[in-house]
Amino acid sequence: MAKQIRVLLCEDDESLGGLLRDFFDAKGYNTTLFHNGEEAIENFGKNRFDLCILDVMMPRVDGYATAEYIRRIDEEVPIIFLTAKTLKEDVLHGFSVGADDYIRKPFSLDELQARMEVILRRTQGSDHKIMSYYQLGKFFFDTQSQLLSYENEEPTKLTTKENSLLALLCAYANQTLERSYALQRIWENDNYFNARSMDVYITKLRKLLKRDPSVEIKNVHGKGYRLSIQSDEQPRADEIKKL
Repeated sequence: MAKQIRVLLCEDDESLGGLLRDFFDAKGYNTTLFHNGEEAIENFGKNRFDLCILDVMMPRVDGYATAEYIRRIDEEVPIIFLTAKTLKEDVLHGFSVGADDYIRKPFSLDELQARMEVILRRTQGSDHKIMSYYQLGKFFFDTQSQLLSYENEEPTKLTTKENSLLALLCAYANQTLERSYALQRIWENDNYFNARSMDVYITKLRKLLKRDPSVEIKNVHGKGYRLSIQSDEQPRADEIKKL
């Protein structure tokens, strides 16, 4: 693979979950394992994932509800269900909530990887995707309405450039966003004047985000910027379910 694929794996059986994580990691994937849908929901918006693999029958929040939440903020990320539920109605329901594939247990690890590769070949042609919503520490960012909200305060309406730049930083959260790429993507020209303009917008965004120390836009010397989001600031599940 040209880049390391990030996999969200949600499986409540600890033995099977550990086996799958180790198998995927050995194949070169970067796998994050969660043991219930609530954990997956709380972490999905804080990290970029290229593929989601969900068990269906899980405590607290099942796989169907987890997939529905994921689809509400990202319409394109591939979702594969792993389940012992084999009735036609269950399979159809899985596809109706956004699944790209539905694999019945027991299954072959090699077959699962082959199905993953087929889906990834279809979906990895595009760059980092901009999602509709992001949870940034205590901030909630609606990229469609261009609104940045902090806890229960009145949301701030962002300008088009501020919105585009913050959305791109979020798409590359905890990774380096190269200056030249951002300039071409937003300003359509990498020149001195546009670069200075982008610096001004970065300063504005830093001022807006400074109320939450867990969220910070950092300079990456000679390369660009990184939106750093500390993982200890987790959004509450009851807040997420209201989105």
